[in-house]
Amino acid sequence: MNTSHTAREIDTSRPHSARMYDYYLGGKDHFEVDKKAAEAVAEAYPGIFVCARENRAFMHRATRVLAREHGIRQWLDIGTGIPTEPNLHQVAQSEIPEARVVYADNDPLVLKYAERLMRSSPQGRTTYIEADVNDPGALIESEELAAVLDMSRPVALSLNALMHFVTDAQDPYGIVEGLLAILPAGSALALSHCTPDFDPETWEKVTAIYTDAGTPVQFRSQKDVARFFDGLDLLDPGITVGHRWRPDAGSGTEQDSEPPTDAQVSLWTGVGIKR
Repeated sequence: MNTSHTAREIDTSRPHSARMYDYYLGGKDHFEVDKKAAEAVAEAYPGIFVCARENRAFMHRATRVLAREHGIRQWLDIGTGIPTEPNLHQVAQSEIPEARVVYADNDPLVLKYAERLMRSSPQGRTTYIEADVNDPGALIESEELAAVLDMSRPVALSLNALMHFVTDAQDPYGIVEGLLAILPAGSALALSHCTPDFDPETWEKVTAIYTDAGTPVQFRSQKDVARFFDGLDLLDPGITVGHRWRPDAGSGTEQDSEPPTDAQVSLWTGVGIKR
């Protein structure tokens, strides 16, 4: 585990996306400034709680499918966020006890709770690296990653609700392409991404709230989300709204008696395999 930044102060002067997400999921690892910003989002977009829940459920199902059907034994999860059980390694190791998972995030609050992400099965292994998706080279070249993942064997790159925090000016497609380029054939990309497609006016308001809070965002259309999967073999059902991606794979979360609407979820999801 990278402990060189454990003393970095947690900034509570402005809201942080990871702590706002924790609020959406009903967690307790956030501050008043995060709660206020999250409630402003919820006022504009009441579906945000459904969106957050379905994002977690997609991650669980995608992990299960990759483990069961595609022989994946290793994961690189970037933009991990504040730990919320079951975490990715718990899902993966429930299927494959020897599964190995590297988590990466750049929020000191996530680092504070990283020990939760280190509780691996005896057969498997996990680690946490403080890293930024905007500097993928530093992540890939880190000793911590090399100690856990065998980069000559397939790795699932997990980017859940992350890339909408990477604007076009930051070259999001180049970042993902670069990360996939160093992974061997048989590796996978599992990605979820919020979208304005179903309610553009509402998502304009959400964009303004995040931007005004100091967190630039760029929510993308289905067509633009599909670009992240260029050159990969998309698994059925392709790029689809979160709750519609392999619902039969089980999410490990309770479902409402009434399924959510696409507009409530407003999350494109997909999984692709590298040839």
